Amino acid sequence: MLLRKKLPPRRQRILDFIHLFMQENGIPPTVRDIQHACDISSTSVVDYNLKLLNRDGYLNRRADVARGIELLDEGGQPVSTAPRVQLVGTIAAGEPLPVFSAEGGAASAEFDTIEVAPELPRRYGKLFALRVKGTSMMDALIDDGDVVVLMPTQRADNGDMVVAWLKNEEEATLKKYYLEGDRVRLQPANSQMGPIYCAADNLEVRGRVVSVIRKF
Repeated sequence: MLLRKKLPPRRQRILDFIHLFMQENGIPPTVRDIQHACDISSTSVVDYNLKLLNRDGYLNRRADVARGIELLDEGGQPVSTAPRVQLVGTIAAGEPLPVFSAEGGAASAEFDTIEVAPELPRRYGKLFALRVKGTSMMDALIDDGDVVVLMPTQRADNGDMVVAWLKNEEEATLKKYYLEGDRVRLQPANSQMGPIYCAADNLEVRGRVVSVIRKF
């Protein structure tokens, strides 16, 4: 919700809807989208309120463009409405690391966040992110310093890229998962590195990779 001063209820509802729509869809709403969502009698009433919000510095609007709305912060700068997920720590893409989340069980408010494409939360629900340490997944275009976005899950199919937790060792690693009888092969994507084998009952899947954010 964007607030500078107390707006009339209709104008505040319009502003809140625009913000929510852009977070969920990655694009601004049309005037007709706003009309329907905010139960406004006509598009001309929407247009009038958008002009006032534009005048007062809440948004920039190009009236000749169907989705020509850009939200502004209090400094007059464009507001990013991309969804964000928590960046909860690092994960080994090489030898396993002792932990894969932030040390000390920090409160969620203390985690950094990172922007993701709007379609990811819509498709997968709640997500989290980890920064990669190591080069064992470089042939899958995941290098040291990149960020992987994961869907929390304890299930995996062969070939999925997962965060694997080795229970006895209390270590986690990022690898491709293959169940082979009573053992699991954790396969790197680097021809210079060999797989890690472990008993199936010694491994927990903690998340499956759904996207990668490259470091440039």
